[in-house]
Amino acid sequence: MEERKRVVLGLGIVVAIFLFVQLAALALVEPFDQVYEPVENPQDPTNTIYYVVAILVATGVMLAAFKLGVDELIRLLVVGSGAWLSLYVFSVLVPPAPLVLGINAIALVGAVAIGVGLYVYPEWYVIDTAGALMGAAGAGLFGISFGVLPALLLLTVLAVYDAISVYGTEHMLTLANGVMDLKVPVVLVIPLTLSYSFLDSDTPDATAQTGAQDDASDDTAATPVADGDGGVAVDADADDSVEGVAEESPLERDALFIGLGDVVIPTVLVASVAHFASEGTPEVLSIPLPALTAMVGSFVGLAVLMRMVLKGRAHAGLPLLNGGTIGGYLVGALLSGLTLIDALGLAPYV
Repeated sequence: MEERKRVVLGLGIVVAIFLFVQLAALALVEPFDQVYEPVENPQDPTNTIYYVVAILVATGVMLAAFKLGVDELIRLLVVGSGAWLSLYVFSVLVPPAPLVLGINAIALVGAVAIGVGLYVYPEWYVIDTAGALMGAAGAGLFGISFGVLPALLLLTVLAVYDAISVYGTEHMLTLANGVMDLKVPVVLVIPLTLSYSFLDSDTPDATAQTGAQDDASDDTAATPVADGDGGVAVDADADDSVEGVAEESPLERDALFIGLGDVVIPTVLVASVAHFASEGTPEVLSIPLPALTAMVGSFVGLAVLMRMVLKGRAHAGLPLLNGGTIGGYLVGALLSGLTLIDALGLAPYV
């Protein structure tokens, strides 16, 4: 019974974050499109190359920062980014208010509160709130920056990169360990008990073997589930247990973790589809059918991912999440009457 409660609590929080980010990103697409013009031609497939290169550079910079011991700079950068992206969301969603420095006063206060909260008191609910706002803003901005074809290419390339970085080079595990120490919303915290405190817990080791540490049974120990810039599913019990030591279930810990990239990247396609591939398609609950089925597909991928990691194994998150989102979109696009060529965004090239 206790294990069931832990599963319900953890999965409920994960689903709530995913759903909020996706719905908020959909709500932000049109307002963002009227105000911002991130790229000159959203249909250009080479946009994907620039973004992937940016991810590789950012990953290298973060790894170098951790190695050189200047990771506090990374923390300040992420905290500042959290406040800045939150301002994007608040500026669109909050009611009109007097302007301060040309900015909606309510939006400005909210963004400052997010930044201060992240820096001063990065408890799990502060991190998750900031992460959800950052995810919605990021997915909305990228959604209007990537047409359907560039978005599909982006999700495919990042899914492959994610798998290589987890199962091959494992450098994302090193990055995960460094990020966990920073207590920033690059990683979302999923408590499995209502009494859990991220501030009071020991920082988990994403590459530790089960039972290898003396505090393996500490009640405040936590297990990363999915982490990394591009979305890496990681578990502290990733390796086989030490011989002669009983393997500890992830559900015996007090928290799981999921990378913000796991939430944002699939949502980019959802937002892109709603913006670029919704004309003439039927709507369900005011959401274009292809975008809605993409959302459903992402949750199918999430369900499979969570089932796998809750068994205590490490897995790359984006192959399942992106794969489910792409599959869901294609089903909805075909049901909406689009040809496969049109659904893939290939019509201008054939």
